[in-house]
Amino acid sequence: MSDPRDSSAARSHHNTFAALELERAAEHRDDAQWLAAQRASSAARFVVFDAEGRAPVRNDRLLLLDAQSAPGDEPVSFLGLQHDGAPVFLLRDSARAPLDAEWISLREAGTRLPASDAGLLAYARGLANWQDATRHCLYCGGALTLISAGHRAACTQCERLHFPRTDPAIIVIVEHEDACLLGRQALWRPRQYSTLAGFVEPGESLEDAVRREVREEAGIEVIDCDYHSSQPWPFPASLMLGFTARAAAREIQLADGELEDARWFTAQQLVDDLRSGALRASSPLSISFRLIEHWLRTRARIELADVLRDVPSA
Repeated sequence: MSDPRDSSAARSHHNTFAALELERAAEHRDDAQWLAAQRASSAARFVVFDAEGRAPVRNDRLLLLDAQSAPGDEPVSFLGLQHDGAPVFLLRDSARAPLDAEWISLREAGTRLPASDAGLLAYARGLANWQDATRHCLYCGGALTLISAGHRAACTQCERLHFPRTDPAIIVIVEHEDACLLGRQALWRPRQYSTLAGFVEPGESLEDAVRREVREEAGIEVIDCDYHSSQPWPFPASLMLGFTARAAAREIQLADGELEDARWFTAQQLVDDLRSGALRASSPLSISFRLIEHWLRTRARIELADVLRDVPSA
């Protein structure tokens, strides 16, 4: 019997931004009376951002405004219910946020805050990104108004509905026998290599997207792939879908110019290069880190965290 701790659901839960502990209660989004009661509740809490999209934290915890601090006449979007039943809303006006809070970006939140706080912030930021980008109807150009507790937008002219957009992207660690394939883009930090990734195209299955992206970027033919885990990535609206894959051969041909370099690394080469500083690992923020971690653990019983523990961060 397989270990439930190594299921795709468990692996996803360990990805940054993917550990949201909130019941979305989507069935109530069109219930105006219920929403009004939740908004008026003394237990209501509010996620806020500043003009740069940063969120307030205190003692490395996400700071939620309480009902007394939040302005009662500002529009809000219902996010869901906490485990104790307290309603949580997205409030776009942060004018009354505590002045003694530290304001941090979502990327910084992903490395500093508890997983549940980072997941809530990613959810709120993703919804806010869509609301900011969705002001006019794509069909007639009419003005849009938010409905369904902020999760839909209705055109005031043609009455078409618009829904929050999520852009699926695959990200994959490819192996051939005892080595894995990593590549780098020219704009990345020196010596940084990562797993290959790309957006899913219309009419394309996830598996076909894996095969196409690896072939386009590195000239490698993928003969088999399996789903690993997923990660919300609201920069601004992506969902990363992680895969493991096997290649037919190792001959690399940088085909589309997206990668500056691509190489095969054995587990020992990967460990040695990371420890010497010849190679920089992907950020723990990214699912790429988890894919490399998974490959090292399953193929060589090596823990990436142990490898990186004494590696200088520079």
